Parts: sequence; structure tokens; C-alpha cells
Amino acid sequence: MPALSGLLWLISYWLIGEVVVHFTGLPISSGVIGMLLLCATLAVRGRVPSSIAAAAQPLIALLAMLIMPGVVGVFFIIGELAGQWSAILIALVLGTLLSVVTTLWLLKRLIGQPHAH
Repeated sequence: MPALSGLLWLISYWLIGEVVVHFTGLPISSGVIGMLLLCATLAVRGRVPSSIAAAAQPLIALLAMLIMPGVVGVFFIIGELAGQWSAILIALVLGTLLSVVTTLWLLKRLIGQPHAH
């Protein structure tokens, strides 16, 4: 049952993201907004509830399958991307560097904190 409760939390934050996108017209995925709000909520709480962890763990194992359709879809529009390779390359390099720097910063910050039991 904890996984079901956690899944309801994840779906709730996704729906909140949908509402935010609908009313603000932001050009951002509702899933991204929902996960940012969930991340902010968990940061304020200072921990991840076991129910959310139980729901997220199987989804992480399926992450490659969730990304695959978008990657395959690129092959169908490859002709439209012909003049944009420099922008794509810059976005990939900067995105990779930013994600690595952010991950290292977060890891350093979390490892430096004493654990409360």
C-alpha cells in the first residue's frame, strides 16, 4: 500500500503542474513543473517519505523505456533539424555540463549534512 500512496502523491503533483501550465500558459511541461514543486516540497520537509520512494523506485528502473519514444521520434524529423546542428550541439554540451555541476553541488551539500535519526 505505501507504493499506491506514493503514486497518488506523484500523480497529484503532475496534476498540479497541469493546472499551473493551463492557467499561466508557461511553455514548460506539466510534468517538469510538478516534479519541481515536488522537489521543493521534499526540500522543505527535509526527507523523502517512504511511500514516495516506494512508488518512484520502479519508475526509475523504467526510465530508459520512458525516454526511448522521444529519442526514436528524432529520426522522423531529422530533415527538419538539418540547419540547427550547432544549436543542438551547444544545448547538449551546456545541458550536460549544467546537470553534472548541479549533481556534484547537490551531492556535496547532502553529504556534508549530519544525519538525524
